Amino acid sequence: MPSKYRIYDSQEIYFITFAVVEWVDALSRPYYKDMLLESLKYCQENKGFIIYAYVIMNNHVHLIASADEGYNLSDILRDMKKFSSKKLLKTIEENAQESRKRWMLWLFRSNGERNSNNDKYQFWQQDNHPVCLDNNAMIDQRLNYLHNNPVAEGIVEEPEHYIYSSARDYAGIKGLLDIVLLY
Repeated sequence: MPSKYRIYDSQEIYFITFAVVEWVDALSRPYYKDMLLESLKYCQENKGFIIYAYVIMNNHVHLIASADEGYNLSDILRDMKKFSSKKLLKTIEENAQESRKRWMLWLFRSNGERNSNNDKYQFWQQDNHPVCLDNNAMIDQRLNYLHNNPVAEGIVEEPEHYIYSSARDYAGIKGLLDIVLLY
């Protein structure tokens, strides 16, 4: 039975969520979030990835995105997740200061062993949970949800105070990624 959570048209605007396996807070350190930002920037510059909104939380990412004409959004997400997982795993393995290294690597390895698509580790959950935003009400709801994630988690009091989010751009403050504003 086909899933309703599929990307059917890469040029449509989608709300996309992907998470670290078992919701491990592997992105809690700023330099891990910065690595993910580098991967997103690369996809924007080289793979036709259009980002309208984003938030990088400690264990998951929300995006509102699409692909340029001639590019496949599913392929972009697959490649970005593959590249970023390898880079993040290598950094975690080599980070002598990472107090949770053994525990995280054990979880990533045990998840990787259960999934035939992996050689050793699995960092990201396999699905991306894309939802096509085909009307303004859906866009407004998902944009507010995405930007208010850090507020709901008690990290900041105002969405634009969280630097790993496009809420800053929507508040008129240049953020960490170049985005295309929806309004």
